[in-house]
Amino acid sequence: MFRVLFNSPRIAPNTGNARAPHPAFYLVLVVLFAFALGPIIIFLFDSLKTQGQLASDPLGFPSHPQWHNFADAWRQASMGAGFANSAVIVAGTAAGVCVIAGSAAYAMSRLELPGAGSAMGYLLVSSALPIQLFLVPLFFLWTRLGLYDTLFGLIVIYWAIFSPFATLLLRSFKITVPPDYDDAARIDGASEWGVLFRIVLPIAWPGFLTVALVSALSAYNEFLLAVTFIQTNDRMPISTTFFAFQQGFTVNYALISAAGVIMLAPMVLLFLLLQRRFVDGITAAGLGG
Repeated sequence: MFRVLFNSPRIAPNTGNARAPHPAFYLVLVVLFAFALGPIIIFLFDSLKTQGQLASDPLGFPSHPQWHNFADAWRQASMGAGFANSAVIVAGTAAGVCVIAGSAAYAMSRLELPGAGSAMGYLLVSSALPIQLFLVPLFFLWTRLGLYDTLFGLIVIYWAIFSPFATLLLRSFKITVPPDYDDAARIDGASEWGVLFRIVLPIAWPGFLTVALVSALSAYNEFLLAVTFIQTNDRMPISTTFFAFQQGFTVNYALISAAGVIMLAPMVLLFLLLQRRFVDGITAAGLGG
């Protein structure tokens, strides 16, 4: 029965009446592309200049690229330790958010829970509240619990602030799965866990990928909580490592640009590799407008 449900033929879209976009459409795309990519290109050019070249021509092409700037920035900023800490934080945050939000979304979309409407309202409100409201009580609570200045303590905070939006997103995926699929699986002898892992999750996996990517990007770029709850240099993520290097006594803007490019590169590559899945996930969840 599962084969009948998931291997049904797809109907190809009718493109016979498709019309070519107006030339102005391509012009707007070019302008937006230049607006988005221009600062990154200038940032890359600045990272390949000397301090004197950067001061004399900050927007120009580097005449003699200084490729050693990246090695110098990596060594002087201790970016290896920062990347290692960020990898732990990003992986822990993405995995935890997927588990927490996936479990909550399944319960809200499949089980008859009392007060489900109130829970939805709570998630919406908690998603809108600024995290700055909770910094002081979190600081004292984390200090008493021994979670201050630990990577796990920071990951737990990220779970709390990223899970509400992720729950709403995954719930919108799971309510699109017809309940008849669940009933068919139960008739075939599947347990509640079997329905979850064999029916719901395979259909909702683009949502989990979107949630993992959004939470990973947010955890990687987050600065306020990281600089507040992590003080030991060996435990700093890449965002605070870059900030500490930027605030050094000798300011070399070429090396700062090189360090910024190194910090930016992993997330840009990850997003470029998964951008289609990300856009498909947002669209399928009904958040694409």
